[in-house]
Amino acid sequence: MFNLKKKDKVVVITGKNKKKRGEILNIIPDKNTAVVAKLNVVKKHVKPTQTDPGGTREIEMPIPISNLMLICPKCDQPTRPKRDFLSDEKKVRICRKCGEMIV
Repeated sequence: MFNLKKKDKVVVITGKNKKKRGEILNIIPDKNTAVVAKLNVVKKHVKPTQTDPGGTREIEMPIPISNLMLICPKCDQPTRPKRDFLSDEKKVRICRKCGEMIV
């Protein structure tokens, strides 16, 4: 489905956070978006409750997956990974630049 997974290191390729790097915290498949740590941060006003004082909070908003590019852990370059099959029919992601398998 997606070439990205939770805990992958990614770089933003377009938008206000262009060229910034982060780690994927959550993927929302229905909307084709992902939440990246410390990127696309907005202020949200929260109403006070009995246990929470409320106020303004900074939260990460989702970024479209098409605006993210995976960073290869070996060559540290952004890449669109290709899919390949191992001998035991298991799918793996391969870096197009260095040819290494991405776990």
